[in-house]
Amino acid sequence: MSEHGHGHGGGHGHGHGHGHGHGHGHGHGHADSVDQAEVLDLDAELLATHTADVIDRLPVTTPAQIVDLGAGTGAGTFALLARYPESHLTAVDSSVEHLQRLRAKAGERGVSDRVHTVLADLDADWPDLGTPDLIWASASLHHMANPDHTLSQLHEVLAPNGVLAVVELAGMPQFFPDQAPDGHDERLPHRGADWGPKLAEAGFTVEDERTITVHIERSAAVERYARIVLGRQLAPEALEAALNRDDLALRTERTVWTARK
Repeated sequence: MSEHGHGHGGGHGHGHGHGHGHGHGHGHGHADSVDQAEVLDLDAELLATHTADVIDRLPVTTPAQIVDLGAGTGAGTFALLARYPESHLTAVDSSVEHLQRLRAKAGERGVSDRVHTVLADLDADWPDLGTPDLIWASASLHHMANPDHTLSQLHEVLAPNGVLAVVELAGMPQFFPDQAPDGHDERLPHRGADWGPKLAEAGFTVEDERTITVHIERSAAVERYARIVLGRQLAPEALEAALNRDDLALRTERTVWTARK
């Protein structure tokens, strides 16, 4: 089902190589990791209503245990905890900095007792994730070296009749109507993949698939987001010229697959 509405899966800053439980971040030192964390935080802020909408539509009523796979700084984590006030959540990521930021936010929001963080590179070793009723994998699977293996592992740990929600992006966010789509990134060969057949092969039953188009008009947060993302692609003069354009907006597209064990 294709739906051009609003909905969005949260814990992913659009595939900028965030250490989402995989250890394949493309950062270059401290400044990049700060930018990366800020992009994830901006992502959470700008797309909060979209994330909540996707979670509202999940076919799960009261999951006792949730796993947020590639939790980043917690965009999906806190949306899930808000939607399911009785649930406990395990946030998995390969970035110490992201998990520290997530824990600090959990403390500020008074939900520390409901969040457990696990530092792991899922390509290297598989942590004990318990038997979750719901696994949320937002913009994390395309970072895996062997996503088919990851999916079979997820199928194994998921509780009987449990749900896996996969949220993936078509590519990097676009900011202008005439911007060329980003090309294939050899570091992320699985970005933009069709996860439906992969889920079926791992033993899941895909119950829903929908594509969501997101368009968010210019704001201070969109400008900051564009400055970080475009700043990696453009020279300083070109960046300032781009940021002064009057058609700047955040445009992205993602697909949500809901699968059951």
